[in-house]
Amino acid sequence: MDRLVTTLLFSSFLLLSLFSTTSYAQTQNCSAFAFRNNQNFATCNPLPLLNSVLHWTYHSDNHTVDLAYRHGGVTDSDWVAWGLNINGGRMAGAQCLVAFKNSSGQIQAYTAPIADYFTQLRQGFLSFNVPRIEAEFLNNEYIIFASLELPSGRTSFNQVWQNGQVSGQALQAHSQSGDNMRSFGSVDFANGRLGNDGGGSITSRQRKRNVHGVLNAVSWGVLMPMGAVFARYLKVFKSANPAWFYLHVACQTSAYAVGVAGWGTGLKLGSDSVGIKFTTHRNIGITLFCLGTLQVFALLLRPKPDHKYRLYWNIYHHAIGYAVISLSITNVFEGFDALNGQKNWKRAYIGVIIAIGAIAVLLEAFTWFIVIKRKKTDSNKNLQNGTNGVNGYGNGTHQQA
Repeated sequence: MDRLVTTLLFSSFLLLSLFSTTSYAQTQNCSAFAFRNNQNFATCNPLPLLNSVLHWTYHSDNHTVDLAYRHGGVTDSDWVAWGLNINGGRMAGAQCLVAFKNSSGQIQAYTAPIADYFTQLRQGFLSFNVPRIEAEFLNNEYIIFASLELPSGRTSFNQVWQNGQVSGQALQAHSQSGDNMRSFGSVDFANGRLGNDGGGSITSRQRKRNVHGVLNAVSWGVLMPMGAVFARYLKVFKSANPAWFYLHVACQTSAYAVGVAGWGTGLKLGSDSVGIKFTTHRNIGITLFCLGTLQVFALLLRPKPDHKYRLYWNIYHHAIGYAVISLSITNVFEGFDALNGQKNWKRAYIGVIIAIGAIAVLLEAFTWFIVIKRKKTDSNKNLQNGTNGVNGYGNGTHQQA
């Protein structure tokens, strides 16, 4: 009982800690925050991702903005950036403010225009003037202070924000999954509103990624393991023959067909997402497609049960099948990382896999019980038949006696 109470208290503490972390930028870190230079801002808004907050004061008389961008939960071996994209929606074309700790131990802040997805955040002039920029690092938080002369005639812009690691003087690429792929939105400096385009609404590309994820999770991640369960456990029951075979073939061919559709959508997403790569996920996907295709051809070339090559075919078929299932489950989880934090889907899939695994364990024990019991029954019958003289030799001995 004491152990149960301790476990519940510890779990509650972890949940509270997690909630505190996720709400970091949404409560006390906004209007109540006190800057060390006693600077005040008229407006502040927590950004939906990456523990970031944007403070600003808009001066309508000269169309300028004084702002402070805060990015928490990082170390001094990281870099952070915030920027406006005047004509685009995401990273390419963004006009950024960057801060990091250089090799001499100083916090360096500068401007960096981003021309494409292969940027190294080199220093350069922006498309609008930035009369002032400076930065500080304190308590695992970067703060970039800047003054911007906004492009004329506009107060609403798309914004992006990001963080990554620093190696020496080189700023490394940011993470290609999770919140780092959704950290974009919009800001209106005049009315103080943010648009959660990156953290809230679903874009056309995101819908395609969701479709890709569903197709592959259902096919490779669910139907394939189910087909293996049918083949391994149902054939033990004599009454299930040949129904188990047709169920197995139906599951595997359906999984392959849907999986090919999911693979095709993945190729399309890759071609449409220049500069965004999920190398491990892509390589496993290509491997799965090749192995799955081999399994389909193996079904067409399956020898008869009494053929001399049937044993080798069975070894090949089982080895490739289990390899496909292992890679499929692994790649589904790789895909969840690429789907930008779809935690509910991930939890649902974990539940499905646990259920299939539990069923497999129970059926494994049950089928072994049946096989052992059947062997004992056959052994007893053979022994009984021998004792009663049914085998012919017994009859002769009895007659001689």
